Amino acid sequence: MSDFPSNESVTSSEGSSSSAESVKNTVYDNAAAAVNAVQNHPLTQSVTNGPVAENVRNQQAKTQAEFNNLAASRTTPSQPAATGQQLTHYHSFFSSLLAWDNPRASGIAYVSIITFIFAARYLDILRYSFKVTYMTLFVTVAAEGLGKLLFSRGLTSQFRPRKYYTVSKDTLDALLGDVHELINFFVIESQRILFAENVFASLAAFFGSFLSYYLIKVVPFWGLTLIATSVLFISPLVYKTNKEFIDHHLTNASNIVNQQTKQVKELASHHATRAAETTKQYAGEYASKAQEMIGHARSRSGSPVDTRTSPKTNGVKEDDFPEAPKDAFKSAAEDAEKEPLIAA
Repeated sequence: MSDFPSNESVTSSEGSSSSAESVKNTVYDNAAAAVNAVQNHPLTQSVTNGPVAENVRNQQAKTQAEFNNLAASRTTPSQPAATGQQLTHYHSFFSSLLAWDNPRASGIAYVSIITFIFAARYLDILRYSFKVTYMTLFVTVAAEGLGKLLFSRGLTSQFRPRKYYTVSKDTLDALLGDVHELINFFVIESQRILFAENVFASLAAFFGSFLSYYLIKVVPFWGLTLIATSVLFISPLVYKTNKEFIDHHLTNASNIVNQQTKQVKELASHHATRAAETTKQYAGEYASKAQEMIGHARSRSGSPVDTRTSPKTNGVKEDDFPEAPKDAFKSAAEDAEKEPLIAA
């Protein structure tokens, strides 16, 4: 047996490859011809070049411009936090997004988040992802196998890129930097709310957490997320569209609160003054009484009272006591003087 293939095998392989190339070229030519026929059709031309298509292109250009403006708003704010440290560029990004500075971009972001919430609730995303994966692999493997079986060349390998896509180090560093900034955004904002750097934001967070504490008992987590997202996006839009009306009522409410606060301060100051005067008066009276009592005590101790002339000393008189027996003491003393003489 010869180690080299025969001429017949070489001819058959060349013929199969040439037939595959001819089939491929025929398919491409037919597809290109069909596409050109559709593009050059008068109905297609009227649709693509008509006013509707022009309006669609204009709206698409405006939407693209707003997304570019939203991406360009990711700059570090000039105003630092209360601690003096710089904020992240996501502070300006979310501020522009929630303030509806770019209405199309904000609207698309809101609709996208709502759609994702409903999809996560009503669609088994993980299960469908496995389904899409195995169907895609089935198509690629079947196309490769049938191509090798019929044309001696796989069909899937014909669409294989010359170089597989990889993530560059610069792209990965930028992505990790964005993730770092995003995490720090949530960390800094939670501390700013906790320590009441913005009283209104802390008050809104208080009401939100208070209502969530009771709503979580009757509303599922996805419903609570839906409500929070809607409030977060719709509240700034309502304020922006009714800014004059809301500011007018907020100003009136602020004036009423300031007036009531001023009245309370004046009333408290008045009562504090009266209390101080009353306390001072009672203190003066008690001080004078104390000085009077101390003066009487000193006068009594400095001038002793004669008990004989005094009509009463602690309720006891001198006449109440009997006189001492003086004669009995004298006779006893004389007898004591005589006794030693007799003994001698």
